[in-house]
Amino acid sequence: MEDLDEVMVIEPQIYSHPWTRGNFSDSLKSGHSAWILEQENKIIGYALLMIVLDEAHLLNLSIAKNYQKQGLGRFLLEYMLKIAENCHAANMFLEVRASNASALALYENLGFNEMAVRRNYYPSAIGREDAILMGLSL
Repeated sequence: MEDLDEVMVIEPQIYSHPWTRGNFSDSLKSGHSAWILEQENKIIGYALLMIVLDEAHLLNLSIAKNYQKQGLGRFLLEYMLKIAENCHAANMFLEVRASNASALALYENLGFNEMAVRRNYYPSAIGREDAILMGLSL
């Protein structure tokens, strides 16, 4: 919760439809695993992971705009995979915008597979956008 102000600066800079403070607060109050990535005492990334029984669901993984394309997203995702494994999760799931080519490439590179398409899942500038549901056996 003490990092939420810094996270709320990053979130709207990288997403057209960012999570709200309430989304983050609700996730934290629900006990979801939340992690930050810092460089020189400045938050440059964050991730939220929900673990239920033997399943992990990546809720949000974000890197500040000026720090993207440096392998930090991969680093943070690999760390989330280790967290899930340490919590004895058998699988990790996530949703990603169909238009987010760089995120799709990262997830596929780490072994995630497309499982389904959630039609009109995300709001977009022109209405709604599909989400690709992806999964990985751990």
